[in-house]
Amino acid sequence: MSSERVDSESKVSGNQANIPARIRRELDIDDGDKLRWCIEDDGTLRVTVIQQRRGTFGDFDGYDGDEETAVTTDHDAWGVDVE
Repeated sequence: MSSERVDSESKVSGNQANIPARIRRELDIDDGDKLRWCIEDDGTLRVTVIQQRRGTFGDFDGYDGDEETAVTTDHDAWGVDVE
């Protein structure tokens, strides 16, 4: 991305700034997403969009497997099978 390119501008009001609609659409920024701000050593501002995941397990009904396990002895703290 060229540092000379201006994609859009917005005005600061108080301690808030709007994200232009074109930028929100292009980066798929939605309500609840977060912006991570970082000032580089050369003074460049870098903003990273942290998208919040919704409904990740919304369709998950659980595991109905054939085999029962003892959680405390068969799996480690991360849920990985103990060898």
